[in-house]
Amino acid sequence: MASVVLSEAEKLYIVHGVQEDLRVDGRGCEDYRCAEVETDVVSNTSGSARVKLGHTDILVGVKAEMGIPKLEKPDEGYLEFFVDCSANATPEFEGRGGEELGTDLANTLYRVFSSESCVDLKSLCINPREHCWVLYVDVLLLECGGNLLDAISIAVKAALFNTRIPKVRVLEDEEGSKEIELSDDPYDCIRLNVDDVPCIVTLSKIGYRHVVDATLQEEACSLASLLISVTSKGALTSMKKVGKGSLDPESIFEMMETGKRVGKSLHVALQKTLDEEESLGSSRQKVGFLG
Repeated sequence: MASVVLSEAEKLYIVHGVQEDLRVDGRGCEDYRCAEVETDVVSNTSGSARVKLGHTDILVGVKAEMGIPKLEKPDEGYLEFFVDCSANATPEFEGRGGEELGTDLANTLYRVFSSESCVDLKSLCINPREHCWVLYVDVLLLECGGNLLDAISIAVKAALFNTRIPKVRVLEDEEGSKEIELSDDPYDCIRLNVDDVPCIVTLSKIGYRHVVDATLQEEACSLASLLISVTSKGALTSMKKVGKGSLDPESIFEMMETGKRVGKSLHVALQKTLDEEESLGSSRQKVGFLG
């Protein structure tokens, strides 16, 4: 991950502030930075979103392509994740560093989306054992300002909400051979239900307290973090500890409770933004990818 080097005095200043529930940028321990969310920003995708969280900037594109169902799940489609760490985001992403982080982030997304109820994969099946939709979820890290995974998960949920998959009819002739016909009406499409798509909440332990949505400077003061994925109903679907430091059971329990509480309000705010943006329809002003 992108990192910053702080002097001992700077670290002490950040740690002492966190103990008083006052962070350097004026937030409390459970406050997120202001997030900007915009969907439908990349034209040649089935769905897309861009999320800016402080100085972290994420672009996600979803492409629906026809594929063959997996042998073990013949009546389901599936998701594939790819994370590209742009060398422009931070010099540390040049060469192997960016590749390794990209693989690590993609693996975390696979783990978060492995829950059965997360996305209705059966709705992506066209013809059992023969045809299904595969959703290729491409994540591009444009800028890193701390708390990458939370921002990525918000952008992935927003892009899946924005995704439109063409309706398909399977036509069979007398010989039994099947032909697939795609609807060419852009409004005749399948929308994904994202109600159970989780968001990731990263809780970083600093001193004897923990904070959400850590900046790069705060990440440099934290030896251990807990990543939890939370649904809009506050259900915890996965959990992972990262960092060299240790977490005692009491801290883990407190962090889980904070994560569930913060995660629920994060979902509410995100869904409100997505619904508002959608209600504007074609009249909404697009900032666009390069805006």
